[in-house]
Amino acid sequence: MPDRTVMHGWWPLESTARDQLPVWVGSWGSLPDARITLVDEETGETLTTWPNEA
Repeated sequence: MPDRTVMHGWWPLESTARDQLPVWVGSWGSLPDARITLVDEETGETLTTWPNEA
C-alpha cells in the first residue's frame, strides 16, 4: 500500500534526526515502496529523502 505512514519520529535537533536516518533506512527501507523524508516541522522544508529524489 503506497503512501502509508509506517513510522513517525521527532527529534529536537536536526543533527540527531540526520544520525537516525540510516537507522530508519535499515529498519524500514526494505518495505515495498518505502520512502523516508526528513522535514523541518517549523518551516515545512524537506531536508532530505531516501531514496534520493532523481
